Amino acid sequence: MDFKVAPDHLLNHVGGRWVPSGAGGTRPNVNPADITDVVGDFTESVAADVTAAVDAAEAARPAWDAIGPIERAKVLTRAGRLLEERAEDLARAITREQGKRLSEARGEVTRALTILEFTAGEARRLNGETTPAEEPRTVAMTFRRPIGVVGLITPWNFPVAIPIWKVAPALLSGCTAVLKPSPLTPLTSALLVQAFVDAGVPGGVLNLVQGDREAGETLVDDPRVAGISFTGSLPVGTAINRAGAGRLMRTQLELGGKNALIVLADADLDAAVDAVVHGAFGQSGQRCSATSRVVVDRAVHDELVARLVARVDAMTIGPGDDPAADIGPVVNDERYRACLDAVARATADGARVVAGGGAAELDTPGWYVRPTVLDDVAWDAEIAQEEVFGPVLSVVTCDGYDDAMRIANSVRYGMSGTIFTQDPALIFQALQDFEAGMLHVNRPGVGAYSHLPHMGAKASQLGAPECSPAVWNFYTDLRSACIRY
Repeated sequence: MDFKVAPDHLLNHVGGRWVPSGAGGTRPNVNPADITDVVGDFTESVAADVTAAVDAAEAARPAWDAIGPIERAKVLTRAGRLLEERAEDLARAITREQGKRLSEARGEVTRALTILEFTAGEARRLNGETTPAEEPRTVAMTFRRPIGVVGLITPWNFPVAIPIWKVAPALLSGCTAVLKPSPLTPLTSALLVQAFVDAGVPGGVLNLVQGDREAGETLVDDPRVAGISFTGSLPVGTAINRAGAGRLMRTQLELGGKNALIVLADADLDAAVDAVVHGAFGQSGQRCSATSRVVVDRAVHDELVARLVARVDAMTIGPGDDPAADIGPVVNDERYRACLDAVARATADGARVVAGGGAAELDTPGWYVRPTVLDDVAWDAEIAQEEVFGPVLSVVTCDGYDDAMRIANSVRYGMSGTIFTQDPALIFQALQDFEAGMLHVNRPGVGAYSHLPHMGAKASQLGAPECSPAVWNFYTDLRSACIRY
């Protein structure tokens, strides 16, 4: 895929300027669909680079706070227009450095734009309330204030949408920010920041530091950072929470998932299979809300699996810019090996591969894993309990609704839950019984509206939800005031 990388976009953006790391280090970024294609050698930040970014954010904070949310929303709106104009470049950058199909990348950019549009529209609703006072000639009220400098640590699987749903509310609230994206997707982060810079975000308000663990740990440990919004793995999220606990740093953690899609005996099997294929193998299974378990009633198990296997066997594997491809590569060698190892352990535990099950060899070398369906999976097997984060689906048999819900809730995660049934009573019962944050009925278990909370339960989430008006509970403090007149 031909996409020229501007020299500035290989760098950090600190205090309004594109700058290299003070240590001069770089890291190569490789196209997962063609590992001979190096996207670029991007800056690898060290601790001093992050400190400089926090310095810039702290210096810019008073002036950014002072202009108020309505003026800040105008900047966000301009950024949205620029991102829309550059949508195809963004999508192609996503596909080249992350690997997802171009249609999926375009869909991600569209979703990012709707989130930005929604957030900018909240400027006139970023309010508190007035309440009755207990004394005469007194007004009682609440209002919101930005918490200060925030660190935004984002993953590689949605390298535009997730940064947007952190950057947009951070900036609208009056916070200033240091964005630390995944080292696997530095280009899309740079293009995103460039749009905000071109829209008129003042220097220091939004800073970008590329890099890996050292950059992230330095950002978390800086006492001037009031909050960290992180999307990623449970172990890293736990470490962030632990590191900030001593100074009561605010955290917003969206972590892993091991999501179940329940298929009861009365389900529409065609619709269920469509939802499973979309949820399990879209984005190569690399999303926190991916369908990684199908919990199917014994009465329809054989028919569902037969239909599912036929669909999966017919999928075409290829690079994201190939219109004929139904599924692209996983993001890197680590994910590639993790998927293959997970399948090998599952079969050793007694699971049976009924579709896929190994690597896919293409003419161009890349990290391709065949979409895989495992049957005869025990509900408590490792493959049914732990996140794989790849195109690997487990089928678990159940006996009726109660058994299905027990299995669905048996994991430590609680990102999403899905049920297929025609029984109205069980539909509403499931909404009460699922131990998950985002629920779906007779539709795919992935995807969310821009104005609804993106959130999990149990070990999938800590802190305020992302997206929706609930996000202000992370980026702002609620204050109360009593005014005698």
